[in-house]
Amino acid sequence: MNCNCCGSSKIHHQNVLWQELIDEWRISQYEVDYINRQQGFHCQDCYSNMRSMVLAMSIMKCFGFTGIFKDFINEEKIQNLEILEINTAGSLTQFLSKLPGHQLKTYPEIDMMNTKFVDMSFDLVIHSDVLEHIQHPVKALSECHRILKPGGYCAFTIPIIVDRLTTSRVGMPPSYHGLGDNLPDFLVYTEYGCDAWKDVIQSGFQECRLFSIEYPTAQALVAVKSLK
Repeated sequence: MNCNCCGSSKIHHQNVLWQELIDEWRISQYEVDYINRQQGFHCQDCYSNMRSMVLAMSIMKCFGFTGIFKDFINEEKIQNLEILEINTAGSLTQFLSKLPGHQLKTYPEIDMMNTKFVDMSFDLVIHSDVLEHIQHPVKALSECHRILKPGGYCAFTIPIIVDRLTTSRVGMPPSYHGLGDNLPDFLVYTEYGCDAWKDVIQSGFQECRLFSIEYPTAQALVAVKSLK
């Protein structure tokens, strides 16, 4: 497969999970394999992994574009969008930063549960593997809903164990998604499963779209704000 972010055919794979996280996450070898592929199968030119690739695909699909993300950002209608990227959306920052209406806000500069932006500021909100680190993810998604314009999209990825239901880690030993970096922003509050869409609906969105590349490897969700 070629990279759908830059079009390159130079693809490399490396394992990224470590035993401590595997044990904390309580995942089987089958799950280890597809998460390693999701995070470690990447383009050698733009460094997009499959998580970034599926996120790029979900955004392009919502805007009816067929092609690669590098060309998508040159479309006139995309150049006119107001876009908020939260905490660097994987490798997509290098492309999104070329858009005039793009803003990148990172922790602790932004609190997803209280973004400080006025209502209906953005056409598109993007974040990648961030929501699982937010103490109250429904509140964070409700903020995304509030700051989106009618008809706007919130496109994001989260690590999903597809054969499980979502589980809170409250009351469990701390788990961090950062090898050797037990920093507060790497702390996991939620382990997402196949019912991850519920947080989207509970936050005020009426529509949640699911996009997949090579199931069960990589999924992206897009929350759609209704026009009325």
